[in-house]
Amino acid sequence: MQEKGTISIHTENIFPIIKKFLYSDNEIFLRELVSNAVDATQKIKRLATLGQYTGELGDTTVEVSFDKDKKTITISDRGLGMTSEEIKKYINQIAFSGATEFVEKFKDAKDANEIIGKFGLGFYSAFMVAHTVEINSLSYQEGSEPAKWTCDGSTSFEISEGSRTERGTDIILHINEESEEFLDKWKLQGILDKYCKFLPVTIKFGTKSESVEDGVDEEGKKKWKSVEVDNIINTTSPIWTKSPSDLKDEDYLSFYKELYPMSEDPLFWIHLNVDYPFNLTGVLYFPKVKNDFDFQKNKIKLYSRQVFITDEVKDIVPEFLMLLHGVIDSPDIPLNVSRSFLQADGNVKKINNYITKKVADKLAELYKKDRKVYEEKWNDIGLFVKYGMISEEKFAEKGKDFVLLKNTKGEFYTLPEYKEKVQGIQTDKNEQTIYLYATDVNKQDGFIQSANKKDYDVLVMDSPIDSHFIQHLEGKEEKTQLKRVDADVAEKLIQKDDAFANLLSEEQSTKVKEIFEKAIDNKSYSVEVEGLNPEELPVTVTMDEFMRRMKDMAATGGGMGFYGSLPDNYKVAINGNHGVIDKILKAESEEEQTKLAKQSFDLALLAQGLLTGKDLTEFVKRSVGMI
Repeated sequence: MQEKGTISIHTENIFPIIKKFLYSDNEIFLRELVSNAVDATQKIKRLATLGQYTGELGDTTVEVSFDKDKKTITISDRGLGMTSEEIKKYINQIAFSGATEFVEKFKDAKDANEIIGKFGLGFYSAFMVAHTVEINSLSYQEGSEPAKWTCDGSTSFEISEGSRTERGTDIILHINEESEEFLDKWKLQGILDKYCKFLPVTIKFGTKSESVEDGVDEEGKKKWKSVEVDNIINTTSPIWTKSPSDLKDEDYLSFYKELYPMSEDPLFWIHLNVDYPFNLTGVLYFPKVKNDFDFQKNKIKLYSRQVFITDEVKDIVPEFLMLLHGVIDSPDIPLNVSRSFLQADGNVKKINNYITKKVADKLAELYKKDRKVYEEKWNDIGLFVKYGMISEEKFAEKGKDFVLLKNTKGEFYTLPEYKEKVQGIQTDKNEQTIYLYATDVNKQDGFIQSANKKDYDVLVMDSPIDSHFIQHLEGKEEKTQLKRVDADVAEKLIQKDDAFANLLSEEQSTKVKEIFEKAIDNKSYSVEVEGLNPEELPVTVTMDEFMRRMKDMAATGGGMGFYGSLPDNYKVAINGNHGVIDKILKAESEEEQTKLAKQSFDLALLAQGLLTGKDLTEFVKRSVGMI
């Protein structure tokens, strides 16, 4: 049997086009070929189950091997196999049935994933790394002859008698010069680990050394010896393919460690399993999240029938759930998936909505089941919930039932509970309920204490997205405003009708203002003399709530970049009713007045953490001199 021919495509040589477009993604040739071998193996198993194949299945392991000297990589299976006619049909004709359309449509393509697989080109990804490809195959059908197909990367091929004596197929790649990096054990191991770790058919890649017990020594201690065993790449039945009722907590935790060896245990997980109106399985884990959550993304792995596709799941998983870890597997998402496909596909949108609903339902269930445990986990869960409520309207609707607010005393409240707690005492003269919050409890302790003296409650809002969550709350909660506890003096945070009168005369107030402006000598600080509680500090430095909030949002990428570039401006509130101000007015000299004013101002800066460098050194020296 000997036959030469030309692959029937109505275009010039297509292989350079494949290489040109797919070169940046050339490692996926191994994924494509191993996936094909797995498919062929699963099909023979299926035929055996149906009684259409009655022979011995035998060992169905797919084997990947390489020969550095011969410069070859071989993928062998014991699947269906092909006759010479089938090779001509599936390799020469079907694979290129859309070749002309392919060239026309993708000659300007940028994204390799737009191309592979769309036109049956998965097998031909082999030519990205090989100058010649051989297929050696023997069909499962009785009386079949082994067949060999050879192609050198042009449109010419040759079919001759093959050498296989067992059912199945060998794909032999003769690696080209530019791709000799793949003739390396660790390189191939890495690619197989990445793409084939959970394929449903056992995959072997050479052998590895393992230590096994070898009796005991004279002292009765165990002895060990090294043995060579098959290096099996994959787990053929990962937990997401099993029923949740067949799994224990240890199974989920063990799988998590397999995916993320260096991570702490997750808080909890969600097992996804749906077959209508789309197919989706998977396990999503809630990790312990640190505040630098931007670095935690891209930890969800997307599979199609247990073949790894990508960990760029932005369009499948809602943005706020990109912080989750785990696996999603859906055969409804094609193996070679492009960004444009994901953005347009109806199934992907349904999957996105389904995952959002499942996460919301799980959080609601945890909250109702054991609120105390939920509160203990809130520092980790809170980031997800707030992020979700800001970015996803459907989640926000559900989230309002299980989002918690935490105050500086470590107490937790739902939104309705907190409204009821503070509505009376923290409602201002305009009938607005004011929620006070701190972003740094230690740094703002003086302001928190001043608020607490007035029986005001202070919330803790110290996560990176709280500046955005505050905006969200103000938009959703009627007649509610949030103010940072150091946005003004305690008297002015919640404007009441019973404010303290300023005991200074207009002339004295003007004089005090002049003294402080001279002592501060900085246009970024605007000085105001006010009538405040005599027990409060003589001087308080604050930043306007609106301006500071815009700057906070700019710092976390909230589209407020303009505010981020503005200089900081502060308000200096002079408490005209404090004894220190009276002392400054009665000071014997202008120099003494300036010195006392500067000292009072620096104390206010110190309370805000704004006194640094040379100014701090001068303050310490001045304080020592005044003792």
